[in-house]
Amino acid sequence: MTFLALDVGNTRLKWALYDAPRVGARLLAHGAQFLEHIEKLSEGDWADLPTPSWVMGCVVAGDAVKRRVEEQLELWDVVPRWVVSSSEEAGVVNGYDHPARLGTDRWVAMIGARQRLLSQGPPKPCVVVMVGTAVTVEAIDVEGRFLGGIILPGHGIMLRALESGTAGLHVPTGEVRDFPTNTSDALTSGGTFAIAGAVQRMVENLQKHCGDAPVCYMTGGAGWKMAPSMSTPVELVESLIFDGLLEIADKRLG
Repeated sequence: MTFLALDVGNTRLKWALYDAPRVGARLLAHGAQFLEHIEKLSEGDWADLPTPSWVMGCVVAGDAVKRRVEEQLELWDVVPRWVVSSSEEAGVVNGYDHPARLGTDRWVAMIGARQRLLSQGPPKPCVVVMVGTAVTVEAIDVEGRFLGGIILPGHGIMLRALESGTAGLHVPTGEVRDFPTNTSDALTSGGTFAIAGAVQRMVENLQKHCGDAPVCYMTGGAGWKMAPSMSTPVELVESLIFDGLLEIADKRLG
């Protein structure tokens, strides 16, 4: 009973095939494709995969992209189940003012983080950071309630905004330095410190609210770039959204 998990972001579609729709399932294959090349999936990466029994995914790229993905899934004549943010699922309570308006990638990542947290020990507050085209930082209390989160531009958007709004800043990507002494390093360090500072602030807010230091998980395509520059300890988990999809499927089928 194979399970295909889909994470359709703003830039890429990430996919993972597991041997079952359950937590702890064995990973059989995985990959990623830029959105402009989605049409290559059925004759490329997916052509030799076994037919999945279940397909579940989250999509933030919009209905047009979702339809293009569904067209590729016609290869197997399987109907995907798209996750919609709800008031509660898999042990996480959605504290958003309008729960359905919460980005599904954020919701699924939080469910994956909560499952991971509980598998590692007793409940604790948790901060979930996704670093991609945009950066999101979510706060979850000890009981599994999503208290709220912030959204800020990803590193690339920050740099493009500065380049378009400021003369003379079309410079190569620099390095992260404690005390930058050239413009390239100043830009790269500024974006990195902005994200690190936002995460640190949320960690402090959550610790003050709960009275206990939170665990912090980081995921997303650019997470590996950010993790070394964090001022608060983080655990880098590349599969957090897939972990969340497995948890949701496990609970719905169980």
